[in-house]
Amino acid sequence: MLFAKKTAFAITALAASVSASPAHQKATSTFSTSVISSTASATSSATSEVISLAQWATIGVTQYPNIFDPSAADANDVCSGYSLTGLKTTETGLYGRLSLLKECNVYGYDFDELSLFVEYQSAERLNIQIQPVDLTYVYILPDNLVSKPGVETLTPFVDSDLVFAYTASPFSFTIIRKSTGEILFSTAGNPLVYENQFIQFNTSLPKGHFITGLGESIHGFQQEPGVNKTLYANDVGDPIDANIYGVHPIYVDQRYGTNTTHGVYLRNSHAQEVLIREQSLTWRLLGGTLDIYFFTGPTVKDVITQYVSTIGLPNLIPYWSLGFHQCRWGYQTSDRLSEVIENFRKFDIPLETIWTDIDYMDSYKDFTTDPHRYPLEKFQAVIDALHANHQHYIPIVDAAIYHPSPLNKSDIYPVFDDGVAAEAFLKNPDGSLYIGAVWPGYTVYPDWLASGTQDWWTKAMVDWHKKVPFDGIWLDMNEVSSFCVGSCGSKNYTQNPVHPPFDVGGPATTFPLGFNITNSTDLPYYNSIWYTYTHTPSPSSTASTTSTSTTVSTDPMNTKAPGKGNINYPPYAINHQQGNHDLAVHAVSPNATHADGTVDYEVHSLWGYGITNATYHALLEVLPDKRPFIISRSTFPGSGRWGGHWGGDNSADWAYMYFSIPQALSFGLFGIPMFGVDVCGFNGNTDMELCNRWMQLGAFFPFYRNHNYLGAIDQEPYVWESVTEATRTAMAIRYEILPYYYTLMYEASKTGIPAMRALSWEFPYDKSLASVETQFLVGEAILVTPVLAPLVDYVKGVFPGVPDEVWYDYYTHEPVSAGPGENVTLSAPLGHINVHIRGGYIIPTQKPAYTTTETRKNDWGITVALDKVGSAQGTLYVDDGESVVVEDSLVVDFVATHGSLYTFPRGTYDVCQPLGSITVLGVDSRPSVVSLGETIISNFTYVNNTLSVGNLQSLTRAGAWATPLVFSWK
Repeated sequence: MLFAKKTAFAITALAASVSASPAHQKATSTFSTSVISSTASATSSATSEVISLAQWATIGVTQYPNIFDPSAADANDVCSGYSLTGLKTTETGLYGRLSLLKECNVYGYDFDELSLFVEYQSAERLNIQIQPVDLTYVYILPDNLVSKPGVETLTPFVDSDLVFAYTASPFSFTIIRKSTGEILFSTAGNPLVYENQFIQFNTSLPKGHFITGLGESIHGFQQEPGVNKTLYANDVGDPIDANIYGVHPIYVDQRYGTNTTHGVYLRNSHAQEVLIREQSLTWRLLGGTLDIYFFTGPTVKDVITQYVSTIGLPNLIPYWSLGFHQCRWGYQTSDRLSEVIENFRKFDIPLETIWTDIDYMDSYKDFTTDPHRYPLEKFQAVIDALHANHQHYIPIVDAAIYHPSPLNKSDIYPVFDDGVAAEAFLKNPDGSLYIGAVWPGYTVYPDWLASGTQDWWTKAMVDWHKKVPFDGIWLDMNEVSSFCVGSCGSKNYTQNPVHPPFDVGGPATTFPLGFNITNSTDLPYYNSIWYTYTHTPSPSSTASTTSTSTTVSTDPMNTKAPGKGNINYPPYAINHQQGNHDLAVHAVSPNATHADGTVDYEVHSLWGYGITNATYHALLEVLPDKRPFIISRSTFPGSGRWGGHWGGDNSADWAYMYFSIPQALSFGLFGIPMFGVDVCGFNGNTDMELCNRWMQLGAFFPFYRNHNYLGAIDQEPYVWESVTEATRTAMAIRYEILPYYYTLMYEASKTGIPAMRALSWEFPYDKSLASVETQFLVGEAILVTPVLAPLVDYVKGVFPGVPDEVWYDYYTHEPVSAGPGENVTLSAPLGHINVHIRGGYIIPTQKPAYTTTETRKNDWGITVALDKVGSAQGTLYVDDGESVVVEDSLVVDFVATHGSLYTFPRGTYDVCQPLGSITVLGVDSRPSVVSLGETIISNFTYVNNTLSVGNLQSLTRAGAWATPLVFSWK
């Protein structure tokens, strides 16, 4: 069996046990009580047999998603809703009581009485909250866990552009934009359904709506009619149009009829579905409260700022994290890691950070190193050499903690013992440890709601850093994932360490479209590998692939229950992307219990959010005064405060390269601007052409990392000569514009607006740009038009705003000839990515070098792209690039007008590097006089209406921004 890491179809392990519901225990009672079959004793050291986990243990109870069931009741048809009474006004809104009109109980038990709160929290934000009067069995998301905004000022209703209107019986409400009269949100005609395990509300939408957001999934940027979105954190290998790692219940509604935009955010951590249709949007939740926020906009960028300021602005990244990162699952020794690092230097490809996947661990246990493959002294020497060269190291940390076997005296794991002492792990409903299974075998899971977990986690990080001096952390498997259903290790952990019963790391057998043409000379070699692998018998294993009975229950058991309800099998089954849709498959069971009594059912999608928060604060202790750098797989609103995100286990396929752009744009909207994907692809084999194009595209994403699967071919950019050259070309641009990119990331930390942007955000009144997802902007000034298909040497792109705007080719500085809305054909031979600079903008640059540290030491440059009237402006932000609390910084404002460029520095951060060059694009005629301050410059060039001046170092010895400058051309 071929193995793809961290994907649902590849995991074959374990069995259900303690944490399954009583009904499930009964349904699977015909299975053996042990999930391991072996002729060897678990404590025997004399046998060479590998103890493996049973495949059938991943099988949950088959669920039939309601959206696919034609016989399933439609709550709108069978429920009557509520009546509003006792309405009273307050200084900031109103409140009232909602009473059930008629018993419904469609997918749970109705709450008879609800409270309604309407609060104008600011001129831009309106909050509507609906919750049961009796909160005994209702989970309310704590304010100290997920940010809950309050009233900013006592804003009278008249100050807001949002108007709350209602109908008393049956209750419905409508949000109206006062300035235009348009209905933004309306539940009219659709009854509110509020039951203990099912909540539904609907809103009407205008025809031709343009909705974005509602993630995470592999999908286009627009959420078009017919889309069904499942929001439930899931460890699965990037299927298209299904729920994956993160949950972001926010959508942006961009309306071109009125040229306005608003946003809607539902603050709720339960499993959810959102159904988008031609003229409606339906939201279904499996519990909790309705805590809805409306943002006025009126532009997309306004909505992003309003939303991200609500959930928490993103952290400012360390400067070095904008460099290039290299990783793979398969750097199996520290010697191999050194070889890769040396190869990057040998081929002169900038390398900022080397990462290690789970290869470095001792038997896949967190906070350990393999004594044979990664001996500590040798590993430390590798990291020390990196640091000496201003480079960095980041390891993976998985979500679960190994449970040592008490029957094996040599099975010692202090991290586990310390966690038990701190009561830091999830429990079963009966109070025993919840024991699932991941890479090292049977494992336990940190409880981020327990009081002692943070200190325990911080100590583990601090102690480990003393041995392995890492610079950041990569958090994986944190949806949270388990290879088995239920607490399968409760009766079996004494048999640890155990292993999954599959062959790990067999050759990947898939290649991108066009591989047989672009890599035809390699085909015989790969065909021979496939033949050898597929015709070699698998090694013998002690794994039991069958049990005494192979009968598996398919009774969905979705019965209604009072109180919190049927936790493991709720009456409404969401379309969860696992083999049988069971919420417990490939995850911790819904009834796993936290220290405060909260069950995972209520906070499942918050686990990755919790570990990111805890890791951020641990890193503040590990590396005091340095900004933590974290990349996490599972995210939730507010995760951007502590870390970034990568797109997970994508595939080496042109489609996934395409989808990486809407992924990035969506995460910018979600308040996580530090985003990237595994360039060249993770699962499967890449090829020369795909990797060539993808290495260039990735150079313009905020997070830039190459990473692939254990059994795939090598895909470091030096593997192919053409990829090496293409990479150097794109990296030269990236490193040159690092000052511009860092300034954008700083602005994101203050406003929430991401560096990577959709064309429709910057040109919000041009409907033709609404669905453009094959191009993007870096800030407002740089347009990127990548090739996203094989076997072509051209690409089509639009140039927004023409004829009022002017766009210049980044390489030639020539203006683009394009008409309004024209889809221009651009030459794009292999190794060339089209990049254009927008007139009216000024880009600060530095001469690129091998690392970001070396680049920061180089001379400065200024690129001025004049608009139609000969003007431009820009901003530069500079600090030390690493301090958590920035005490010294510098801001430089640039203004170009009437043949002169002015710089206006302000701040205390000392920049000693001189200004080396100035380039001005769009100069109508060759100037007769060029000067910097009082100095006339005779040595300049004028080509393609571009003025270029170099060798300015002697005129700016005190530093490029030491004093205001005036550069003129007449």
